[in-house]
Amino acid sequence: MRVRLLSALAACVLALSAGSAAAQAYPSRPIRVIVPFAVGSGTDILTRLIAEELQKSLGQPFVIDNKPGASSQIAAEAAAKAEPDGYTLMMTTNTAHSANPHLFKKLRYDPLKDFTPIARVNYFLFALAIKADSPIRTPQELVAHVRANPGKFSYGFGNSTGQVAGAHFVKYGRMDAQPVPYKSTPPAMTDIAVGQVEFMFVDWAAAQSFIKAGKLKLIGVQSDTRSAMLPDLPPVGETVPGFTFTVWGGMIGPAGMPPAIVQTLNAAINKVLATPAVRERMMALGLEPAPMPLEDFRRFTVEQHAAWGKSIRDAGIQPE
Repeated sequence: MRVRLLSALAACVLALSAGSAAAQAYPSRPIRVIVPFAVGSGTDILTRLIAEELQKSLGQPFVIDNKPGASSQIAAEAAAKAEPDGYTLMMTTNTAHSANPHLFKKLRYDPLKDFTPIARVNYFLFALAIKADSPIRTPQELVAHVRANPGKFSYGFGNSTGQVAGAHFVKYGRMDAQPVPYKSTPPAMTDIAVGQVEFMFVDWAAAQSFIKAGKLKLIGVQSDTRSAMLPDLPPVGETVPGFTFTVWGGMIGPAGMPPAIVQTLNAAINKVLATPAVRERMMALGLEPAPMPLEDFRRFTVEQHAAWGKSIRDAGIQPE
């Protein structure tokens, strides 16, 4: 019995020592970060900004791997199946983690069981976008315009956030408009710009290039209060009461990652998010830094899973 006990203790010590050694050596090679949306999307822009800073602090390249499609399921499945060694991460959002479980009857992954939460990164500023040369100036004017032309207009979306926001806006704005899904946000914005669809809810980070090119304009923020980042835009909640969603981004990895490596990444990301220059760059893109302690982030993912489920049911969206 004594021999077995000593052997078990020795095994535990060796395992802990190995984990500690791995964490001390981490990272020793490039780290892949999977992005569930296309190049040029808000999440892609965010990931490249954070990866650039992490590369400086951790001393290894961060390689961006864009895997758009299937409402983030392709990317999430790839991340879930990766080795949990800290060398494959994913910049997730509320699309993959909070909304998808309530939008699909069969999901390729379990958002609460198949991943290791690492760090919350940001809130996205979403806004209501229409064609730049449209005479419409406010959400209220858009609602009146669509109501006056029932069944003639459609709205686009390139992610679950846009889908849920659009459905909620149409239902509670008492409008008749058809949803048009896209593989990602950029092609949806292109169709808005040429008049193929009437409106969409889009993250400001992704929309900025279209706005600067004179192709899109924003007429309201996806909230029930004004945003400090776009203070001149009215909140959509003034026209459609109760219109507010938590749109977030965070870093995750496969389930079973070594705790020491998770702590290393969490500390590095939170340090980046506390850097004034990074915060300034993010805010200019409509990306509000939102670091939080690791345990709080774990609870946050569970809470958002429930909150988005309620919003989706309230919008009348049936799982596919």
